[in-house]
Amino acid sequence: MVMEPLARSGNFLHIYDFRVKPGQEAEFIRRFEAFDYSDENPMHKSAAQVKDGVLCRDTEDPGRFYLIAEWSDIEEHARIRKLLAEVLRPDFIQHIEGGSFVPRYAEVVSATPDEILQRAADDG
Repeated sequence: MVMEPLARSGNFLHIYDFRVKPGQEAEFIRRFEAFDYSDENPMHKSAAQVKDGVLCRDTEDPGRFYLIAEWSDIEEHARIRKLLAEVLRPDFIQHIEGGSFVPRYAEVVSATPDEILQRAADDG
C-alpha cells in the first residue's frame, strides 16, 4: 500500500482545539456527525477543501477535541465558517465550553515527497 502525506506543502490545515461540556461528549459527537455528514454542511461543497476533516478526541482528556482538515484556501474556509457561525448555527456548538469554535490555521511547509513514500511502500 502506498502511503500518502497527511497534507501537501502549500496547503493549510485548520485546527480546532476545544473542550466539550462535561457529560455531553456523546451527544456532542452525535450532533456533530448529524450536521457534518448532512447536505446542510457547506464545507463539503467547497472546492477549496482538499481533505475532509477528522474529529479527534484526546486520549488523556475525554472532554478535549480537535477538528483538523486540509484546505487550499484559508480565506474560503473563514468565509464559510462565518456563514456557519452567523447563519446556520449548528446545534452541536451548544455543547462546546464557552461556545467558541474558532480554528487556528497552519501552513503546510513540509510533507514527504511522493517518491520517498513510494519507495518506502516498495521496501515494505
